[in-house]
Amino acid sequence: MPNPITITVGDITLNAELNDTPTAKAIFDTLPIEASGNTWGEEIYFEIPVDSEEAPDATEHVAVGDLGYWPVGSAFCIFFGRTPASTDDEPRAASPVNPIGRVVDDVTVLVGAPHGVEVKIEAV
Repeated sequence: MPNPITITVGDITLNAELNDTPTAKAIFDTLPIEASGNTWGEEIYFEIPVDSEEAPDATEHVAVGDLGYWPVGSAFCIFFGRTPASTDDEPRAASPVNPIGRVVDDVTVLVGAPHGVEVKIEAV
């Protein structure tokens, strides 16, 4: 059963769900999390206090609205459009991410979010 969360980026709040994977559960158990977001194309990522190994279903192929955990940087990733690694209109992670959930609302409202934007993830 998915765990509902809110993700606030600057003054934009989005509803999202974390899935039932071990990585997503570890993240949910550490909420709330606040961080300064880095941008990489149309992706926001930031280090979180969760250390998880690469999952068997880790992938670079993600969709707009997907949430991922990047084991290389212990980072939470929000994908909302093309990234520098994209080969088409879909986002693509720099290296494999663990799928951890999905934004329920229209995540494309994050286009243009500045580097260093404050991000907060909270349980609902």
